[in-house]
Amino acid sequence: MHGLGIAMALYSGASFHALAMLWGQIAITSIQLMTHFSNDYFDLRADRANLTPTNWSGGSRVLVEKKLHPRTALLTALVFASTALCAMLILSLFIRPGMGTFMLLFTALCLAWFYSAPPLRLHSRGLGELTTAVVVTLLTPLTGYYLQMGAISLLPLLAVVPLCCFQGAMLLAIEFPDAEGDRLDNKQTLVVRLGEKSAAGLYAALLLLAYASLTVLIVLGLPLIAGLALMLVSPLAVLLLWRVSRGDWQEPTRWNAFSFYTIVLLMTASAAEVGAFVLLMGLR
Repeated sequence: MHGLGIAMALYSGASFHALAMLWGQIAITSIQLMTHFSNDYFDLRADRANLTPTNWSGGSRVLVEKKLHPRTALLTALVFASTALCAMLILSLFIRPGMGTFMLLFTALCLAWFYSAPPLRLHSRGLGELTTAVVVTLLTPLTGYYLQMGAISLLPLLAVVPLCCFQGAMLLAIEFPDAEGDRLDNKQTLVVRLGEKSAAGLYAALLLLAYASLTVLIVLGLPLIAGLALMLVSPLAVLLLWRVSRGDWQEPTRWNAFSFYTIVLLMTASAAEVGAFVLLMGLR
């Protein structure tokens, strides 16, 4: 996602700034690692109640299986949060000076922390899926774009719309196996709030919206090649729509594959967009 933002900035005329890329990635990766450790810590009760974890859901199981003390996970999360804050200060004071730099990354850090941390626990207020889409598929590319370009334009906002849809669908896919444990811990994800059947309908709607929006996005300024690149991965989206129509979301033996292919859709769509903007740079 960071690379996508950089590619869009270079396509838009920015000069490559290596230090901005390096310190930006340090901040982004630190926030990501902070989130992994903090989520395991704050979701420990729900993970313990989850009797149907998969490779992609139910937490890492490290705390559940007592391979790591919960306090160690919390302290590690705080170390990564501190590392991210240091990187933000370096970026906003010396590399891309300004409050905009700091606030862009600080917003991502706060949303990532309060995704599972009290008092907000956004994932229990029906906002977890939206929060994750904002942090991963909106703010991360915007960070890469802004650190290189020094400003935000319409282009990155257009390019991330389908990716935000795929990210939301991915969160729903990995929440189906967790639903029963989440209910026991009163973790009100969208799957818990809507019920599995309605959440499956929302999953399908998000995939359809990602592609239905392409025409409008291209009219508004998304390069045609970027739209065509997203179309290259549409067969996987069709496969997933077929899987959700046959009920993979309610079949435990299919949960792993269903989640995996939804993750692959997001990853390949993001890579396709990066490739499109690299190609566009070469054609200029």
